[in-house]
Amino acid sequence: MENIREEARDWYDAAKVDLEEAKAALRDGRYNWACFAAHQCVEKALKAAIMILKRERPPKTHDLTRLLRIAELDLDNETRRTIAELSPYYTIARYPNAGLERPWESIDRETAEKFIKTAELVLSKVGELFERH
Repeated sequence: MENIREEARDWYDAAKVDLEEAKAALRDGRYNWACFAAHQCVEKALKAAIMILKRERPPKTHDLTRLLRIAELDLDNETRRTIAELSPYYTIARYPNAGLERPWESIDRETAEKFIKTAELVLSKVGELFERH
């Protein structure tokens, strides 16, 4: 179990990199990619939270609502709803006709900004866990 915290730190650090990628994609006007990177940030941060709070390895899933339910991370209802909305963007943001015909044209800046803001919040909450545990 001792290496769980180290592994959790790896997931957390990877989430930070994904957040930077999301912000870069936003600056470059690649809103679909910003949404995907925001998803990756939240996913990896939640997996780190599971390792810290539950002292177990997270499931191999991209379903953010499932990961959030397992982690039991203390988040407000609006953030929880936005995470649920972000969850399908793992696929929607990347593949034509997986929900949007042309996601690189269909996803707007406002959507990307909302998801990045949520990713920042989740990452911050998980960062606080390292300080407390």
